[in-house]
Amino acid sequence: MTEQNTTHGQETTKGKKVWFITGAGRGLGTDIAKAALAAGHAVVATGRNPEKVTQAVGEHADLLAVKLDVTEPAEATAAIQAAVDRFGRIDVLVNNAGNFYAGFFEEITPADFRTQIETTMFGPMNVTRAALPVLRGQRSGLLVTISSTAGIAGGEFLTAYAASKFGVEGWAESLAPEVAPFGIRSMIVEPGFFRTELLTPESTSYADSAIEDYAERTEQTVKTWKSMDGQQWGDPAKLAAALIQLAELNEPPLRFAAGADAVDTFEARAKLLQDQADAHRDLSSNLAFSEA
Repeated sequence: MTEQNTTHGQETTKGKKVWFITGAGRGLGTDIAKAALAAGHAVVATGRNPEKVTQAVGEHADLLAVKLDVTEPAEATAAIQAAVDRFGRIDVLVNNAGNFYAGFFEEITPADFRTQIETTMFGPMNVTRAALPVLRGQRSGLLVTISSTAGIAGGEFLTAYAASKFGVEGWAESLAPEVAPFGIRSMIVEPGFFRTELLTPESTSYADSAIEDYAERTEQTVKTWKSMDGQQWGDPAKLAAALIQLAELNEPPLRFAAGADAVDTFEARAKLLQDQADAHRDLSSNLAFSEA
């Protein structure tokens, strides 16, 4: 994509922002798109099937549904260009598209592990790489990366998903100071359990149980997680509204703990790191070369 130097979009007016949202055909992405439109903004809502995106979000004069498989860099470039062609700019980029490959590491196939990384780590990178020339040209914009509490604290059955989320967190945190001089702000969002469609069969794939040592734990874990589908306490519509509010801040937080369970995860992780720093402080602090 060529460098853009836009200031006001063809169809935007003062106070209206252009939101570009991936994975908007269902789940949290749909709620974010609806909330942005309700707040008076223009929305480029993307998904693998743009017709399903329009059906999910609803017809709206300020909505542009665009085909986008985030694992395809060429599609990311084309989708960003379509957004600029229609609205002239992009103000908020929300990397939301995702899926979930669950299982014990030994039982997740290498192909499925790579697919997880391609979608939830390289996917946001592909879209952001396509969008950055536009945002730099504007000297403004907000990068929103939807991560997870699994990007703060790992756990069993989460090796592929957590690996992708830990990776995307390190990437997004490191990217933030690189693009800040161009007026581009960054926010990483770590939701806990929300009643989205992540745990539905359409989004979650469980590794085949093939190793006897894991069989009982696999059966119990899958049973528990399937029972949670549709019962998660978090309201995605409220999270979407919160993101609209945070995007209006002059200095949005680098990290936003989404949900009371996410706050608990943040606090537990902070305490664990402090405890581990203290546990062997003398040994850790005496590893420098000795002065001659």
